[in-house]
Amino acid sequence: MANLKSKTLFFTTSPRTPFKMIPEIEVLGKHFEGKVWNSDTQVEFIKKLAEGTDFQGEGSAKEMAFSARDRINRAPKALGFVDLKPIINLTEPGRNFICGRRTEEVLLRQLLKFQLPSPYHKEPKQFKGIFGVKPYLEIFRLIYELGTISFDELMIFGMQLVHFSKFEEIIAEIKQFRRMKAYAKSSYKVFRGEYVRKEVEKIYQNEIDEGNIQIRESKHKSLDKFVRTKASNLRDYADACFRYLRATGMVEISQRGHSLSIMPEKRKEVEFFLNNVDRRPIYIDDEERYKEYLFNASLPVLYADDKTRLAKQVSEILGAEKDLAGKSIEQLKDELAAAIQNKKATILAQHVKNLKEYKEYNDVMTMFDDIKSNSLYDAPLMLEWNVWRAMTMIDGGDIRANLKLDDKGQPMSTAQGNMADIICEYGDFNLAVEVTMQSGQKQYEMEGEPVSRHLAKLKKESGKDAYCLFIAPKINESCIAYFYALHVVNIAFYGGQSIIVPLELDVFINMVEQSYRAGYMPNSEQIKKIFEYSLEQAKKAKDENEWYAKMKDKALNWL
Repeated sequence: MANLKSKTLFFTTSPRTPFKMIPEIEVLGKHFEGKVWNSDTQVEFIKKLAEGTDFQGEGSAKEMAFSARDRINRAPKALGFVDLKPIINLTEPGRNFICGRRTEEVLLRQLLKFQLPSPYHKEPKQFKGIFGVKPYLEIFRLIYELGTISFDELMIFGMQLVHFSKFEEIIAEIKQFRRMKAYAKSSYKVFRGEYVRKEVEKIYQNEIDEGNIQIRESKHKSLDKFVRTKASNLRDYADACFRYLRATGMVEISQRGHSLSIMPEKRKEVEFFLNNVDRRPIYIDDEERYKEYLFNASLPVLYADDKTRLAKQVSEILGAEKDLAGKSIEQLKDELAAAIQNKKATILAQHVKNLKEYKEYNDVMTMFDDIKSNSLYDAPLMLEWNVWRAMTMIDGGDIRANLKLDDKGQPMSTAQGNMADIICEYGDFNLAVEVTMQSGQKQYEMEGEPVSRHLAKLKKESGKDAYCLFIAPKINESCIAYFYALHVVNIAFYGGQSIIVPLELDVFINMVEQSYRAGYMPNSEQIKKIFEYSLEQAKKAKDENEWYAKMKDKALNWL
């Protein structure tokens, strides 16, 4: 149980995207269901989790137990996917969530039930009466009423919606913010910074007046430090809210990722739950009744739970009437999912065709500029998506991104662990492409070993030769040394030699530009030659720096 010690909304920030809970809930259910959730099972959980994912299960027993609680006691428990008292148990929503069918619908129901306060999130005496809200429900309402909401508006104002009765007040403040922004004489960055500071000082006026501004990590009191820390917390919570809302498939993100709006095709569904889900938190002091409600996979009732509405949705997507009489709710939902998937496949096929004809070249290059300038909301996601677009554009292979896409083919979340970000199939060989925004030593720690493991997995599953392209804005020296060594060392665990070529993002962009200027689509042999050359140079080079310099030069002249 957690206490509400904030004056703003908070959202689970771990994991960053809800679909990354799935393998962790699966491990918990498969190996620990029926056991007591204590420090011993928490340590064992982390060890078991590390066996099948990119997660490194290292550290002291205390650190591993904390890591387990961080992964399970937050989002999986708060959203009702697991019950931890008196023993570990996967709930019906939890089982539905990990089964792979209609995960967005399952997630939506649980988000709409998340409330503050609750038996899981109690109000201490000094905060009594502040909270009275179902946060995701009210943020959906904000987006619906305003038409669109920017990330900054969600951060500055949406996080203040701690009680549903404040809804109209928050709407008015956002509209005022927009008016003032339109007439601001300073740059938006300066205007935003001043506005954030003003709002934080307003929220925490009592603490500031009383001098209660010391940050836990700091030995000294500083108003600037206090304001920056609170603003940073607001940003983290807004970021988590943004991602979880996206994962429901009900909202779409703007091209540059700065704002959310309701998908036009989902408007009726959103209207339905906004009109029918009770805005007030329930069973605040009755944990058993709250758990019955939270663990009920049929609540709240959604638009798609009615056969007549479902049949109409299927017909609308198909653009024609279809005989659906006699089908059950579940069968109709399968029909709807199939119709949406077929429409999505058509959209993606056209998207790929446009890419191969270089019709989206300018947009791809502009997106790379935005990624480099760090002006996008979710740069790691956009980098992964844009590299997939670029790889599709510059060669004729079957290029598959492992990120999750929405119904319109727009990126929702990055690839889950234990697989390459992008896989390119070229007939007699495959290519894994890994991308990251990480830099410095953290790049090596987070990406080094998993990249080689993903490549080994691709070799084993395909039975073909496979290579890997590793792309990042800057390549860490440790990664260069590690990937160089893997060229010349036979490691059975990795399927022999691992040919992984690291390239800075600017170099990869130059490769795309060369392809565009060439006026023809490069073939798979030209791709393969890069990696054959890499192996040849690794055997000749005196060290990793000479090899890396040769590979950079090769990439800059690959055509």
